Amino acid sequence: MATTPKATSRSAKTAPTAAASYRSEHQRDIVNRLRRIEGQVRALVEMVEGGRPCEDVAQQMSAARKAMDKAFYRMMACTVMEAVTGTEAEADVERSTRILEKYA
Repeated sequence: MATTPKATSRSAKTAPTAAASYRSEHQRDIVNRLRRIEGQVRALVEMVEGGRPCEDVAQQMSAARKAMDKAFYRMMACTVMEAVTGTEAEADVERSTRILEKYA
């Protein structure tokens, strides 16, 4: 019986570490995505100020919006992964969130 509490205690210590590592990795990813989007938006302002055709601006706006949607889905995937980190479902949820991000 003494072995079981130690194993449980060890698992409890591992899960927060795994969750913290997962969160750190995804925070970097989200920040990088947002910085790219920021650059896209700056370029959009320059396009409008430079008198570029509306269709060109609209196309770039669509790309920026899609990038923001992907960043949002990535953030939501992180939320879901934090909820299941350390469980048996972790790999299945990771795969599902990647599919959602890919086709969002």
